[in-house]
Amino acid sequence: MIDPDGYRPNVGIILLNAHGHVFWARRIGRDGWQFPQGGMRSDETPIEAMYRELEEETGLRPQHVEVLGATPGWLRYRLPPRLVRRHSHPVCIGQKQVWFLLRLVGDESAVCLDASDKPEFDLWRWVDFWYPAAHVVTFKRRVYEQALRHLVVLAEDSCSVTLREQHWTVELVAAT
Repeated sequence: MIDPDGYRPNVGIILLNAHGHVFWARRIGRDGWQFPQGGMRSDETPIEAMYRELEEETGLRPQHVEVLGATPGWLRYRLPPRLVRRHSHPVCIGQKQVWFLLRLVGDESAVCLDASDKPEFDLWRWVDFWYPAAHVVTFKRRVYEQALRHLVVLAEDSCSVTLREQHWTVELVAAT
């Protein structure tokens, strides 16, 4: 599903733990790391798409998370020209995303990266709240920063921590 402007509707998921760290996952077979995200189906609302993508990409279900908030509208990014499939119709020039901030309320052992037939990730870790904005693939950085800036107050309130001045920390967790 591509909108008239060439953007694919999508949801992004920022999963927060009790310490204010966020879930950061490596794309299977690639070096790229990112937040869980995925396209919306034509019959889905953003929240329905978010729960579907959450389970497909992380194995987590609604009972494992609390929805803390979402961006109020679409955040857009354009694909670099080399990634635009000019021979597809309609042509997709980028993605428009609603971003959700979730807090993990279940145990992190519930994370299962191979919960779907086509896993997206092969490794995950907890990182500092701001780490992804500086380390995601370049063309997504502005959207990541916008989403994190919009949702930081909700994250701070949920975790009772200040997220603006933390140093980047990394905890590796291998897929099991």
